[in-house]
Amino acid sequence: MSGVTTVEVERDDDAVRLDRWFARYYPSVTHGRLQKLLRTGQVRVDGHRAKANMRLAAGQTVRVPPVGEPAPTLREAPPVDKATREDLRARVLYRDDDMLALDKPAGLAVQGGSGQRRHLDALSEALRFEADEPPRLVHRLDKDTSGILLLARHRRAARDLTRLFREGAIEKTYWALVSGKPRPAVGKIDRPLTKGAERVAEDAAGRPAVTRYRTIAVAEKTAWLELSPLTGRTHQLRAHCALIGHAILGDRKYGGARRKHLYLHARELALPRDGGNLRLTAPLPAHMAEAFAALGFDEAAA
Repeated sequence: MSGVTTVEVERDDDAVRLDRWFARYYPSVTHGRLQKLLRTGQVRVDGHRAKANMRLAAGQTVRVPPVGEPAPTLREAPPVDKATREDLRARVLYRDDDMLALDKPAGLAVQGGSGQRRHLDALSEALRFEADEPPRLVHRLDKDTSGILLLARHRRAARDLTRLFREGAIEKTYWALVSGKPRPAVGKIDRPLTKGAERVAEDAAGRPAVTRYRTIAVAEKTAWLELSPLTGRTHQLRAHCALIGHAILGDRKYGGARRKHLYLHARELALPRDGGNLRLTAPLPAHMAEAFAALGFDEAAA
């Protein structure tokens, strides 16, 4: 086919999903169009058919049919300044030879997008420490979600952690402040979701999405929820809370009460490690700590 190009996956894109790689470098290709290109075999990885959720590895090649000009590279980011470097390093909650856990601040994007130059991918050099390369992303948090984020410090660790996430072997716990008082106070939300251009929506034919929740406390028509996603869909917790009529405060995309910040925090991760179970916890960000104090919520209640 005339105009077909073969693009090598660079180190910075190791472990990135194929659909997100396209969104980064070929933003004019919609999700629906990419799915069609994959179904018909026009997009291939190392000469083989692939799926949109395939994790790429550095050095692989992607066959790209004529889809328009690629976007300018997002790696041409400015050097990490001293203040940013020191702040990121101070946010490291755990580090060993294979991985590190970061307390990601709300407002910092994990990956680049259209017009997004300041993101964790571009700042990862600050978290290299003594490793041979910068750490790699193995899962994601929304830009406005704060809390614990795991990064792999080399390729093998990225592969192993990605597998653990895929198999559900890593337990994720979030805290959220939502409008109203959920009934029942403890339950499971099992509502399949489909991703649209800007948000996800319930769809019986969509991908399975399951979230367990527990109401820890209620005050002034605001509930403190503990959320445990059993699947990993985009915006899953935000959409599920909205679908049961209790949108997360500050989540304007899903009908949440207008606030300056999003009140969703990745509180804890638990994963198998060295024959035991490693449990990592991220402290509340300032805006949530202030809200807890104002509402009379005590962290020890969890």
